[in-house]
Amino acid sequence: MTEHSLWRFSRALHRAINDRQFEDIEALIDEDVEWALYGPIDMFPFLGARQGKEAVLDVIRQVADNFHVRRFDRESIMLGVDSAASMVRYSLTALDSSKPISLRVAKFAQFRAGKLASMRVLIDTFDLVEQALGRAIHLPKMTSVG
Repeated sequence: MTEHSLWRFSRALHRAINDRQFEDIEALIDEDVEWALYGPIDMFPFLGARQGKEAVLDVIRQVADNFHVRRFDRESIMLGVDSAASMVRYSLTALDSSKPISLRVAKFAQFRAGKLASMRVLIDTFDLVEQALGRAIHLPKMTSVG
């Protein structure tokens, strides 16, 4: 059995972010890739939807300019022939402040001929925003008891 495209892509993505080695990731992204990282765009401008290989590579470079991946743990994963879905917990370091950041993401990827054709990432944004702000966010009570 051959290696699933997700494993090659994941290794190349982490090399690109941590070591700024972009050659491997470039070869694994389809020219017409659809990419969306759902999260607070006002705080993190590299989040949002992108279309095309160059736009996605620009996002990966922006992530590499801002974060270092210290650790990641796959909590669950489902692999199809040309697709993958996973829940991952990341431990990052913000490069501008050396502040540790922990977040959970759900990733949904589709591959075509071994290259990434579509990526959707849902980020646990509430926790991420609290960490970025350095304080808890207090929301108004939505229900009353008793």
